[in-house]
Amino acid sequence: MAEAHQAVGFQFTVTPEGIDLHLSREVLKHIYLSGVTSWRKRVIRFKNGILAGVYPASPSSWLIVVIAIMSTLYARVDPSMGMIDSIKKTLPVSDYLTVQTQTIVSAILFATGLWFSIILVLRYTLKALLSYHGWIFESHGKKSFSTRLWLRLVKIFSGRRPLLYSFQASLPRLPVPSVDDTIRRYLESVRPLLDDEQYKQMEIVANEFKKDPAPKLQKYLVLKSWWSTNYVSDWWEEYIYLRSRGPIMVNSNFYTMDLLYVTPTHRQAARAGNVVHAMLQYRRKLERGEHTPLRALGIVPMCSFQMERMFNTTRIPGIETDFIQHLKDRKHLVVYHRGRLFKLWLYYGGRHLTPSELEVQFQRIINDPTEPQPGEKMLAALTAGERVTWARARLKYFSQGTNKVSLDAIETAAFFLTLDDESHGYDPENIKSLDVYAKSLLHGKCYDRWFDKSFSLVIYKNGKMGLNAEHSWADSPIVGHMWEYVLATDCFQLGYTEEGHCNGDLNKNLPPPTKLQWDIPPECQTVIGKSYALAKEIADDVDFHGCLFDDFGKGLIKRCRMSPDAFIQLALQLAHFRDKGEFCLTYESSMTRMFKEGRTETVRSCTWESTAFVRAMEDKEETNETRLELFRKAAEKHQNMYRLAMTGSGIDRHLFCLYIVSKYLGIDSPFLKQVLSEPWRLSTSQTPQQQLNLIDIQKFPKYVGAGGGFGPVADDGYGVSYIIIGENLITFHISSKFSSPETDSYRFGQNIRKAMMDIQALFDIKTKKL
Repeated sequence: MAEAHQAVGFQFTVTPEGIDLHLSREVLKHIYLSGVTSWRKRVIRFKNGILAGVYPASPSSWLIVVIAIMSTLYARVDPSMGMIDSIKKTLPVSDYLTVQTQTIVSAILFATGLWFSIILVLRYTLKALLSYHGWIFESHGKKSFSTRLWLRLVKIFSGRRPLLYSFQASLPRLPVPSVDDTIRRYLESVRPLLDDEQYKQMEIVANEFKKDPAPKLQKYLVLKSWWSTNYVSDWWEEYIYLRSRGPIMVNSNFYTMDLLYVTPTHRQAARAGNVVHAMLQYRRKLERGEHTPLRALGIVPMCSFQMERMFNTTRIPGIETDFIQHLKDRKHLVVYHRGRLFKLWLYYGGRHLTPSELEVQFQRIINDPTEPQPGEKMLAALTAGERVTWARARLKYFSQGTNKVSLDAIETAAFFLTLDDESHGYDPENIKSLDVYAKSLLHGKCYDRWFDKSFSLVIYKNGKMGLNAEHSWADSPIVGHMWEYVLATDCFQLGYTEEGHCNGDLNKNLPPPTKLQWDIPPECQTVIGKSYALAKEIADDVDFHGCLFDDFGKGLIKRCRMSPDAFIQLALQLAHFRDKGEFCLTYESSMTRMFKEGRTETVRSCTWESTAFVRAMEDKEETNETRLELFRKAAEKHQNMYRLAMTGSGIDRHLFCLYIVSKYLGIDSPFLKQVLSEPWRLSTSQTPQQQLNLIDIQKFPKYVGAGGGFGPVADDGYGVSYIIIGENLITFHISSKFSSPETDSYRFGQNIRKAMMDIQALFDIKTKKL
C-alpha cells in the first residue's frame, strides 16, 4: 500500500548501544520534493491572488505611481494638496525615522492610497460599463456608434492578460425586475396555452397578487439583492437541488460524451492515463487561477465563480438537505472496476504522475483478480436512490471504523473514475448506438458511478469515454469548458504511441493502487438493494434517442439570416405539435453569467408568435410567404426573450425568489403556487461548443464532440439537449419515459428532423423568388 511504502522510509530500533536509526534516502527525497512542490504552489497562488486582487492594475503600476509621487517632491510640487504633510505629522520622529525618512514614508503611503483609489475607480467604471446591455439587443453584424464606443471603452478598462478571477470584482449584480414587468411577461407567456376563460381567471389571480402581497415580497427581495452577491443563486442551489429528496440520478445529473467520430486509442488503461493527466493539468491551472476568463464577443467577461468547485467536491446527503463539500489539494482519486473500489495516488515525488505511469496503475487495477467484498459491488447505488435513505445509511453504517475511512477516501477524492467493462460509442452502422451510449453515461448500471461526486469520469473497454456530472455545484457550460480542454490535450498534446500506449517511459516501481476495505453488514446490504431496485426502475424507464442531423447546420441557417438557436427552438415547437397535437409550456435554459455568481434563467419558448407560425405550417391552405413571415416574427420574438433572460429581465427566477420569500413570511399565494406547479413538458438546452477554440474543426472536422444530455423533466414530456457542431451538424439528445403512452423519443427525433427540413424549405422557395 502507498501508506505502508511511505512508512518504511523511517525506522528505528532500540538496542543496548542506543537507538539505531535507519533513513531511506529515496523516501526522504520524495518528502523533500513534495514539500518544495507544496510551497511553490502556495507562492504561485499567492502571486496570482494578488494579481487578480489588484486587477485591472498591476503590482508594477504601484511602483510607477510611487516613483511619480517621489519625483514631484524633488520638483517641489505637492500633488497631494497637503495630504503628504498631514501623514508626515502623524509619524513619530526618532533616530531611525528622520525628517527625510518621514517625508519618503509619507509619500509612499500617499502613493499607495492613490494607487488603491485608482484601482477602485477603474473597477467601478468597468462595472458601470458592464451594466449596459444595449449591445445585446442590436441586430447581429450591425453595431451602432454608441455600441462600438462602449466596446472600445470596455476593452480599454479591462486591462491586459487577465487571470480567471480577475473580473469578479468588476461584474455587476443581477438586477431584480419590477413586479409589473414580470407579471406582464408571465401572462404573455401563458396566453397561447390557455383558452379565453382560463386566461381571464389567470389574469384575475395575477392582478390580485400584484396588489398584495407582491409589493411586500419585492421589498425583501430588493433588500437581499443589495446585501447578497446574487439574489438568486444561493436559493436556487439550495431549494432546487440540495433540498430535493428524490434520486439525483437521471432526475438531476447530466452527461457529456466523447469525440463523435474519433477514438484516439482502443486501450482502456492508456486512454484513462492521458485523460486523467490532462484533467490534472487543467486542475492545476484552475487552482492557480491561470485559465483565461470566458468573454462574450471576446470582450465582455463572464463570471467564473462556478469553476471553483469542479474538483475535490462531493454532494453530502442529509436528512432534510444535502450540502456541498469542497476541499483543496486532493492528491488521489477513487477508481471503480468490476465491483471493486481502489484508491489511486496522483502524485509521486511532489509531481503529477505521467500519463504512462497512470496507464500502468490503471492496468494494474484491470488485471487485479480479486472479487468484490460483501456489499461493495453495488455500494454506489446508495447515491442513486432516495436522499433520506442514503443519509440515514451513511450515519448508521459509515460514520466510524473501516467504512468511514473508505467512504472518506471516495468523498475527498479529486473525482471518481469508472473503468467500465462495457464498450460504447457512436457506430454509424447501429442506429441505436448513441441511445445506449447516452443511457450508459446517464445512469450506467445504477451502481457503477458515484452520483454524488462533482463528476464521474467513465472510460469504456474500447477506449471511448464520457462524464456523468452532479448538477448542484455548476451548470453544463462549466463542465464543457474542462471537457474541451481535456479532449484537445489528450489528442493533440499528449498523444499515443503506434501501439496505442501513452507516451513516456514506464515506471513500474510505483506503489500499486490501494483496494478500499469495507465491513458492510447484511442489514446495510438490504438498504443498498432497495436503493438499487428504485434506481433501476428509474433507469429502465428512460427512453433515449440520439439524433445526428447532418442535412444542414449553422452555416445554412446563418445564410438565411437567422439565429441558429431560434431556428432550432421553432423547429422543436413544430415537432412537438406534430408529435402530441398540442402546445406546452417550454423551458429553454439561458445563462446569466454576465452578472456576478450568475447561473441560469428560463426562456419560455412557446409564444403567441411561435404558435401562429406552427398553425400556419399545419394549415395546407396557407402560403409559404405567409409562413416565412410568421417564422421571422416568431424568431425575432424568441431572440428578444433570450436577450431579456441573459440581461436579468427573465420571469422564472424572479417568481421563484418571490415564492421563497412568501414561504419565509408564511404568506400563502395562490398565484405563485400555480406558477411553480406548472409542468415543463418540453425542457430544452443548448450545449455550448468551442469555448476554448483549442481544436480547429475546419482543419480537423472529425474531432468534434457529441455534446451531452439529461433526463426527462416531466413524466409525460421530453427533455431535449442539442449541440450545434461546426457548420453542417446538429446533434439532438432526446429523453422521455417509456411509462408515458404520449411520448416516444425516436418518434420525436423523426419529427424534429422533418420540422427542420420543412422550415429550411421555406427559405429555399423564398430564395428562388429573389
